[in-house]
Amino acid sequence: MSLLEATDLTKHFPVRRGVLGRQVGLVRAVDSISFAIEAGQTLGLVGESGCGKTTTSRLILRVEAPTDGVIRFEGSALDGFDRDGLRRYRRSVQAVFQDPYASLDPRMRVGAIVGEPLVINERPSASALRERVSALLELVSLPARSRDLFPHEFSGGQRQRIAIARALALSPKLVVLDEPVSALDVSIRAQILNLLRDLQRRFGVSYLFISHDLAAVAHMSHTIAVMYLGKIVELGAAAEVARRPKHPYTQALFSAALPLRPGGGSDEIILAGEVPSPLDPPSGCRFHPRCPYAMERCARDEPLLLPESGRLVACHLYPGA
Repeated sequence: MSLLEATDLTKHFPVRRGVLGRQVGLVRAVDSISFAIEAGQTLGLVGESGCGKTTTSRLILRVEAPTDGVIRFEGSALDGFDRDGLRRYRRSVQAVFQDPYASLDPRMRVGAIVGEPLVINERPSASALRERVSALLELVSLPARSRDLFPHEFSGGQRQRIAIARALALSPKLVVLDEPVSALDVSIRAQILNLLRDLQRRFGVSYLFISHDLAAVAHMSHTIAVMYLGKIVELGAAAEVARRPKHPYTQALFSAALPLRPGGGSDEIILAGEVPSPLDPPSGCRFHPRCPYAMERCARDEPLLLPESGRLVACHLYPGA
């Protein structure tokens, strides 16, 4: 049984105009996607800006309610949780966000920031709280004296370590990592990624790793899901998707990334045009206006996400799609 499973997950945002707020359309941010996150493993979610990655994370975090579809956690549907069940779920699912400068309250000392989830959920004694905060800071390689400092006294990488310590305070089973290293200097990114991998090996925590940094996704993930305009177009083992992509969009993404090994690069594929608006997505395959292999049926028939070469691909180039 997967730790978390999403089935036909959908989120549409109504677009309203005028004084009366008349609905004039729908933004199809996430449109019937399905995936699973296994215990102790990482699902990497990649795609261009506006493809629905962050909306997906907000659905998992219950910041947004889905328009349709089901999210199951440890086999139970979130829609069936009562207040106590949702409280336990939110303890089990934490997040680390993109900008360590914006995600930490500048008026709070680090000890209060890291200890806040414990104070809200467990109310430990002052001495126990101090001890646990020190242990959490040690986990992310920060000295205990960091408790008494303010966020502005730390570098960007150190602030992200503080955010990670806070996310681990309640011993979560799943951490949503939304672009956790994109705001950091290149020299610091590898340190944070290696820290996250070490913590995963030590505690068995699962990650939903959202990033446009394909090299980071390939390094971190066990499984990769590629999104385009609200749809998953390819889903499979990270090594297979990164090294032998099947969908034309995945091929273009990874051809533009740095090679995973010296001499392992390929000719970059340049995609024509821009990503269409989610207000008015193309008929058939949503990628067909930019696809170099588009056929007549691509504009008419939406391809299904079906098995192909050991992964799932939604493309008419392959039999059964």
